[in-house]
Amino acid sequence: MAVTYDASRVTVVDHPLVQHKLSILRDTATGTKQFRELVSELAMFEGYEAMRDLPLEDVDVPTPVGVAHAKRIAGRKLAIVPILRAGLGMVDGLTRLVPSARVGHIGMYRDETTHEPHEYYCKLPHDIEQRTCLLVDPMLATGGSATMAIDYLRRQGARDVRLLSIVAAPEGVAAVCEADPDVPVFVCAIDEGLNENAYIVPGLGDAGDRIFGTL
Repeated sequence: MAVTYDASRVTVVDHPLVQHKLSILRDTATGTKQFRELVSELAMFEGYEAMRDLPLEDVDVPTPVGVAHAKRIAGRKLAIVPILRAGLGMVDGLTRLVPSARVGHIGMYRDETTHEPHEYYCKLPHDIEQRTCLLVDPMLATGGSATMAIDYLRRQGARDVRLLSIVAAPEGVAAVCEADPDVPVFVCAIDEGLNENAYIVPGLGDAGDRIFGTL
């Protein structure tokens, strides 16, 4: 039976450069250094789309030959919140786009037998309720970690939460859409589904191990 979800809440960032880089990211021959760089680059592409609707304000900017009537982001605060540990690989790409963003952390690990997530560490900016939260994790498999992290952010007062993952399974997308009606999801690809070990197929393996070289 096909997995269904609200496609209107899901943005697949399928720019040709994204597709090209993702093909290299998936390849078993891609080494740790290049894998880490590609994760960071793909996070930038997703961040570009995830922040497309940030509000702007008019500003007058002096140029060497006159005054330009320009636009700047209107005081919107951002927080980048990686789900440890693999989510750390996406932080650098996003902070390149928004150097002033605060960075929080949510630590979770997956029980290899039950595939259920377990929280072990959380630290967020003190004003998280005033910030747009970009929750990041390269893989959205069952959706367990993402939904638990979203719930934690909500309990801390976060109102605007956006999930960024590089590769997703339909099951994970559906779980997030069902768990929270207001979280938009940004991905580079939605794959076939999950195998018996709850890994995404064809996926790219364990993102954390490939980012940090702990295979």
